[in-house]
Amino acid sequence: MKYVQLFNEIFEQSVNDYHKTDNIDFPINNPYELKTIEYYLYLKNWIDTVQWHLEDIIRDPNIDPVAALALKRRIDKSNQDRTDLVELIDSYFLDTFKNVEVSPEATLNTESPAWAVDRLSILHLKIYHMQQEATRPNTTDEHRAQSQKKLDVLLEQKKDLSLSIEQLLDEISKGTKMMKVYKQMKMYNDPDLNPVLYGNQPPKSPQGGQNECK
Repeated sequence: MKYVQLFNEIFEQSVNDYHKTDNIDFPINNPYELKTIEYYLYLKNWIDTVQWHLEDIIRDPNIDPVAALALKRRIDKSNQDRTDLVELIDSYFLDTFKNVEVSPEATLNTESPAWAVDRLSILHLKIYHMQQEATRPNTTDEHRAQSQKKLDVLLEQKKDLSLSIEQLLDEISKGTKMMKVYKQMKMYNDPDLNPVLYGNQPPKSPQGGQNECK
């Protein structure tokens, strides 16, 4: 499991590094060379980890509304960064397998490799935090037991997902699975596509022509 072993090692490293301070504002210290796949994987999980804790904080029922709005903006930015990184990781795989001769009988997968890797990154966070709950001292034995059951399922899911990702990449490398990537077309951050953002702006015309219908 060449690729997935790398993914799991880096995600675990990132999660553990973050929790040395457990501070959403602590600056990342990415140990990998800039623009390498290792660098992007570490950065991807770090962003996921920070966002995990942002999502916890914003659910505080006593949070100040102004602070909550600032957190919501930060979470929106984090989601865009996560999406951009997924596309960068998919670009790495597209380049890695660009010379593979794809079989005429090759089939498509429901998601690209990087979106599966995205799920694996989140799964590492679920496992870390469920482990915390399964061993938390200031709670009941029942809570720890239930958390352990959930942790066992998450660990099995990690094993299955890791194998599935490795199988997918192996099939792509052999040309029996076709890699086809669609760029995410998020609309709510785009001032030209979100009606709330463009509502007070005059419509733009294509160069050299009149306004066209969608």
